[in-house]
Amino acid sequence: MTTRVRFAPSPTGNIHIGNARPALINWLYALQNNGEFILRFDDTDIERSKEEYVQGIHRDLTWLGIKPHRIERQSERKSVHDAAADKLKASGLLYPCYETPDQLDRQRKRLAARGLPPVYDRSALRLDDEQRKELEAEGINPHWRFLLPNYNRDPFNPKRTEIHWDDVIRGTQTVDLSSISDPVLIRGDGTYLYTLPSVVDDIDFEISHIIRGDDHVTNTGVQIAIFEALGGKVPNFGHHNLLTTESGEGLSKRLGSLSLHTLAEAGYEPMAVVSLAVLTGTSGPVEPMSDMAELAERFDPTSITKSAAKFDPAELASLNRRLVHNLEFQDVSERLDQLGVVGGETFWLAIRDNLVFVKEAQDWWEVIEKATPVIDPQDAEFIKLAAGFLPEEPWDSETWSGWIAKVKDKSDRKGKSLFMPLRKALTGKEHGPELDKILPLIGRDKTLVRLS
Repeated sequence: MTTRVRFAPSPTGNIHIGNARPALINWLYALQNNGEFILRFDDTDIERSKEEYVQGIHRDLTWLGIKPHRIERQSERKSVHDAAADKLKASGLLYPCYETPDQLDRQRKRLAARGLPPVYDRSALRLDDEQRKELEAEGINPHWRFLLPNYNRDPFNPKRTEIHWDDVIRGTQTVDLSSISDPVLIRGDGTYLYTLPSVVDDIDFEISHIIRGDDHVTNTGVQIAIFEALGGKVPNFGHHNLLTTESGEGLSKRLGSLSLHTLAEAGYEPMAVVSLAVLTGTSGPVEPMSDMAELAERFDPTSITKSAAKFDPAELASLNRRLVHNLEFQDVSERLDQLGVVGGETFWLAIRDNLVFVKEAQDWWEVIEKATPVIDPQDAEFIKLAAGFLPEEPWDSETWSGWIAKVKDKSDRKGKSLFMPLRKALTGKEHGPELDKILPLIGRDKTLVRLS
């Protein structure tokens, strides 16, 4: 059987690092099993779904390194969803309900006051055709609920009905259908909620594995019942922990600072985001992986813990720094050209260990080309002295050590008081790349100007 997974975002906003987690786990699972990855846009929410978000999701997944084998849109499959709904209605498994939200809220409160779970009482099943016509004549459009198979003969006398599955992440899982309300599948305005179109499409696309957040565990029990009611093959399920903020709050599309597009524009390396999104919340260390193949070899779905995975922005910056420090010149040459940095490999190797983001190379190139010297008054005579011992070119990596040795010998300075004034005069900064590496790049002419 072909392993076939899907990532099913709703195009109602930009996806964030929390959305990247299920997308990447599915992608890696497909890679590990020589399978297929379907990108399915769950765009049945006509009012909120926008084409700009569809395109944004394409862009962000490409940036991460995910290349779908197939792309689908639920909005183009309404007739298929309607046929499935008609089948459930004909079999009596999808029934009309007329309660208003206020009525349902009062029912839940009454149950809670009696210490009972807030499970819908199926009172709509007691209505006859005449009563339904009267309600609809009053302008009440029904919503439709799926009748869960949690009873023998009498739906008003539910019994414990366990749904079991072997979760590819969490192991054996059990959901009791008697503890769940019959789910609403169709709203009063005739539009579908997520559940039915999702199950229908998973059947038609022959999805073998549904891997998603653990907030869907209970939904899985319901969806397995719908799969079986429609005569579809039940996929394998996996439920991973969710990525949260450091304080434990859920991530949201409203948190624009964590959107993948924002992270990309900020200069983060895709594999820094990928490594953190996947490895956080597992039993292993969070380390930067160089590429998706390395991560696929390392990642084990069963290593995902049951506790929430907390996203720490500082950890993302640390991973990014480590990745950048290992990038070879050929990895970044095009980006450096776009930044107007023309120092070549020598420049890149000299400054990369001082970078968090590749784009910061532009700042150091400006230092090489036209730094503003900083010379404290008490160091002016020392700088003048040092300029007098500046060697002739050509310069190499040994020039700095030879020059600083002469300056030390002719002055009363050593340690920080020796090299810090020269660093500030040459670069305008107190910290930065090793001077033996960048002095040849600055060159003798510019060095003399900065020391004068």
